Amino acid sequence: MKAAVVRDPVDGFVDIKDVTLRPIKSGEALVDMEYCGLCHTDLHVAAGDFGEVPGRIIGHEGVGIVSQIADDVTCLKVGDRVSIAWFFSGCGHCEYCLTGREALCRNVKNSGFTVDGAMAQQCIVDAAYAVKVPEGLDPIEATSLTCAGVTTYKALKVGETKPGQWVEVVGAGGLGNLAVQYAKNVFGAHVIAVDGNDDKLAAAKENGADILINRHDSDVGQQIQEKVGGVHNSIVTAVTTDAFKQSVDALRPDGRLVAVALPSGAMELNIAKTVLDGIQVVGSLVGTRTDLAETFQFGAEGKVHPIVQTCRLDDINDIIKEMKSNSIVGRMVVDFTKE
Repeated sequence: MKAAVVRDPVDGFVDIKDVTLRPIKSGEALVDMEYCGLCHTDLHVAAGDFGEVPGRIIGHEGVGIVSQIADDVTCLKVGDRVSIAWFFSGCGHCEYCLTGREALCRNVKNSGFTVDGAMAQQCIVDAAYAVKVPEGLDPIEATSLTCAGVTTYKALKVGETKPGQWVEVVGAGGLGNLAVQYAKNVFGAHVIAVDGNDDKLAAAKENGADILINRHDSDVGQQIQEKVGGVHNSIVTAVTTDAFKQSVDALRPDGRLVAVALPSGAMELNIAKTVLDGIQVVGSLVGTRTDLAETFQFGAEGKVHPIVQTCRLDDINDIIKEMKSNSIVGRMVVDFTKE
């Protein structure tokens, strides 16, 4: 089968190779891939930012059809449409797995990083962790919800978003455009979208953003304070450390900064504002299986629609270049049904 694997030596790109998967084991299923989106985290993996994994099949925004199950699998059947997410599996018995925080499991496995992922014609999954895609949800759109969607939905939960509040979404790309939709259509909040790309801001407006601000303005935080008195929470999806500092300045007292993006470097905090305004800074890492099931359901109900375009597997390195230049609005999704 054809698969996109991290290069050796690692250089930030992938090679398209013929790969043979091992036989499935107890508790596993084999999935014939239909679609897989390319996420910025895949670029981190290809560049070795989390540790070098040459030869690893990337991909964690996958959707496909179960074609084989192990004898002991009862939660899936052949023909089910399932997802392959970044959270591939947890240990199932630690304090995090047992208290609804399984994404924080210290023995977590991640698709496309610690185990082979979904950017291939077939993928092996842990059947207990492969969330089913509901009927009524476009499988191409489901790819983005598998990662970008569940990540931003969970971030809005972590931000304790309530109806009528103001939410700042920093970065209006693949994650940000979904954060806008979930904030508006699921949580009932008002949204300020901040980005430096006019096309992405226009897309955020179409998706329901109430206020648009260009991040290159020198007074973004001040503008937000003047317009709405500060935001209740800020969801930072922009891969730049400057975005985090600006977001703290945009918060109202008792506001919460939710860190989602993973730029290199450290976050700068104004200690006086943090203490005197009771600012909270929290990290939000993808979501649980329950979060993903909820994310999918809102998509099936038509409350969110990812911005997606399909492409061929052979074009993936060109897509990586475009992502690095920040020139893509929404998500590029590899279509394996035409390979």
